[in-house]
Amino acid sequence: MHDSSSTPSNAGDAGAAHAPVPSFSGAATGSPATTHDWTCPFCPLLCDDISIDLRGDNTLAASNTDCPRLARSIAHFSATAATCRPSVDGQDTDLESALARAGEILSRARRPLFGGLATDVAGARALYELAARCGAILDHLHGDALFASTLALQDRGAFFTTLSEVRSRADLLIVFGCQPSARYPRFYERALRGLARPLGVCFVACEADPAASALPNASVDSILPQADPFDVLAVWSALAEGRRIESGKHAEIADLAQRVASSSYTVVVYEPAALPGPHAALLVEALNRIVKAVNRTTRAGGLALGGDDGALTVSQAVTWLSGFALRTRVSMRAPLDYDPYRYRTQTLLAGGEADALLWVASFVPQPLPDALGADVPAIVLGHPSMAGTLGTRRAPTVFIPVATPGVDSGGHLFRIDATVVAPLRAARHAQLPGVAEIAGRLAAARSQP
Repeated sequence: MHDSSSTPSNAGDAGAAHAPVPSFSGAATGSPATTHDWTCPFCPLLCDDISIDLRGDNTLAASNTDCPRLARSIAHFSATAATCRPSVDGQDTDLESALARAGEILSRARRPLFGGLATDVAGARALYELAARCGAILDHLHGDALFASTLALQDRGAFFTTLSEVRSRADLLIVFGCQPSARYPRFYERALRGLARPLGVCFVACEADPAASALPNASVDSILPQADPFDVLAVWSALAEGRRIESGKHAEIADLAQRVASSSYTVVVYEPAALPGPHAALLVEALNRIVKAVNRTTRAGGLALGGDDGALTVSQAVTWLSGFALRTRVSMRAPLDYDPYRYRTQTLLAGGEADALLWVASFVPQPLPDALGADVPAIVLGHPSMAGTLGTRRAPTVFIPVATPGVDSGGHLFRIDATVVAPLRAARHAQLPGVAEIAGRLAAARSQP
């Protein structure tokens, strides 16, 4: 069951009509230039109002925003990225040799794992085809957070909302167990920009986010910042279902429930990755259940903050292509096998159940998992700054630098509310192959007799 006030786009929909087309001014590649209305690929908010400057040395700077997450991300793009070469076992080589070695690793693997998966729609589609030809398991870098939301949705359903509905309808924002600006610095600006009506913002089971105080016409408060989130949701769920509680003992939660009942549109904001494990799915399910109960008498919706590093994009694409969520083993010769517990990256690697790893990290450098055994072959389709960081491994290791969508190539990503597929425009055009190209070439090689 999936109740939603908006119908998400599918992975084949570019969504270009819903986002501004960036404009480019300046000289050719390698000369100073500025891309206006550029969409930032480093955060699932996909802010599309940025002016990104390409300096003469091929480094980048944002001239009209001070977003710290963007600043940290573009700092990884050095002037020498375009000259980064593939490597095999720590030795520089050419692309053809690296592809041949990667193909050998995949051909010998009987249970390969495709992990990281930090890529865009095209990369996800190409990796899925390659995985099907290899009989590989697919899991994302942020698979634990995705699993919490997916399991809750599968079990009980959910009412989701969108950034546009938050901006146009919400009169009460309940933020549960997180401070959004810590990970998504422009969240309030993107969700509530231009808001003129009064807005209540209540932080539950956490301290108030200092950034929320800058919201116009907003009253900000926090309740039960040190409380156990499971206890808070147990009482709140009982109240939402109309059950009796000891009002004196739980007065603050009772007041919260009354605020929700008297509001015209409540939005419950949470970060699956910030919820305490290993049972975060139970908290997400409880939040979903509360939102559903509220909708019997008034309006409410949930907004999960997540999908970083292409996680939401890859999840949407894989589900659309296979009918299953991530943590599925796909094959052209056997039935699909979905097992979100058994096919967790950490579990597979720690148990020695994967005999090869293909690791994808195209947005920012992401180290190989700590649980990866020294004797397990690895193929890394990674950010150029990962060159030389893989160390000397006992097992065969192939590194192929790839383009970053939105920086070195175009692409598409799903926005944080899963309703818009935003087009990305390259800011500098470094001559690097994309994940889709590399995965496509590896898949084509496996299809040959």
